[in-house]
Amino acid sequence: MLKLHEKSGDDTVALMADIGRRARAAARPLAIATTAAKNAALVAMAEAIVAGEQDILDANAIDVSNGEESGLSASFMDRLKLNPARIRAMADGIREIAELSDPVGDVIAAWDRPNGLNIERVRTPLGVVGVIYESRPNVTADAGALCLKAGNPVILRGGSDSLNSSAAIHACLVEGLKAAGLPEDAIQLVPTTDRAAVGEMLKGLDGTLDVIIPRGGKSLVGRVQTEARVPVFAHLEGICHLYIDRSAKLDMAVRIAVNAKMRRTGVCGAAETLLVDRAVAATHLVPILDALRAAGCEIHADAEVLKAFADAKPATDLDWVTEYLDAIIAVKLVDGVAGAIDHIETFSSHHTEAIVAEDAQAVEKFFNEIDSAILLHNASTQFADGGEFGMGAEIGIATGKMHARGPVGVEQLTSFKYRVHGSGQVRP
Repeated sequence: MLKLHEKSGDDTVALMADIGRRARAAARPLAIATTAAKNAALVAMAEAIVAGEQDILDANAIDVSNGEESGLSASFMDRLKLNPARIRAMADGIREIAELSDPVGDVIAAWDRPNGLNIERVRTPLGVVGVIYESRPNVTADAGALCLKAGNPVILRGGSDSLNSSAAIHACLVEGLKAAGLPEDAIQLVPTTDRAAVGEMLKGLDGTLDVIIPRGGKSLVGRVQTEARVPVFAHLEGICHLYIDRSAKLDMAVRIAVNAKMRRTGVCGAAETLLVDRAVAATHLVPILDALRAAGCEIHADAEVLKAFADAKPATDLDWVTEYLDAIIAVKLVDGVAGAIDHIETFSSHHTEAIVAEDAQAVEKFFNEIDSAILLHNASTQFADGGEFGMGAEIGIATGKMHARGPVGVEQLTSFKYRVHGSGQVRP
């Protein structure tokens, strides 16, 4: 088990400097590691997680108990808690990553020039990745495995609320690295709750870090974007919208709305705002809201919706910009797909939006005019997940536009270089 450090100040600075040096030393051997070696490590990691289930659950029980004592919210606790099914899902996700094609060395494009030069664009590892996350201990496994597959050493700084769980999972990842003969320092977990460790990572650890990926609440991401001296893959809050068009099938709309909001309310892909076409308010609105209410969802409704559904609370301006991460949804009537687009482009965090519709023109307009990372048609917003995209897992959903957007999987964790083949050419 990882040894936890409780000291702060200069001790944390020295600790982080050492972690950075060890990560940089692991970078080259990991970048040139064979696909077979990386896959062997990943399979061994999955096996270690399955074998270590009880140790992980015991560690998680400590975090959960501490979280309950400190009064963490229900949504926070849901993200923190592990059970045998979630642990098996972690192991399965790592196995799926092992089965993915190795992106390193993949020729993205190739072309010949008139002078006979052959040029190839080839994927390469990004370098040392820093991941700063909050309550989800499963990110330890997902981020560690994804970075390994892409040939990147990773420094993981999990939240203090989940440190015991993350340490138990990290121990399994190290077992996998050992079994495959890869550097143990390729995946490191910052062993301190001292917030100064985050500050050191944001400074870049003396040039060690090549990119930082924050995964957490608005305050964490805001701090990283403001203070980071290295590139950031931003994972902003998920103010996700579900729009029910006038052409939507009612049974499908009900089923998708309940799943999008209530399957897991604490995930970033949970729907936070429901928009219903005013043209079908008389037929679709109440059945959908009745189903949500029966599932335990609290409704915050605009004035028009309140007239049709009295069992709701009046929505305020704040509701349209709130990521509840809880069994609460804001509901509004809009004038068709154009009205939905106007609302979404005004209030969205550009994470995930969905439309339920049979009208192909409405779907095309929705897809063409909304600038969010993920758009879905006749499917729940809860599919905003790297695993569901066939990526095995994800580090997060990037909502920015530079380099990575949407689920950050193995391909998004690579850069590229050019290989140019000649036959003696010189430039005139």
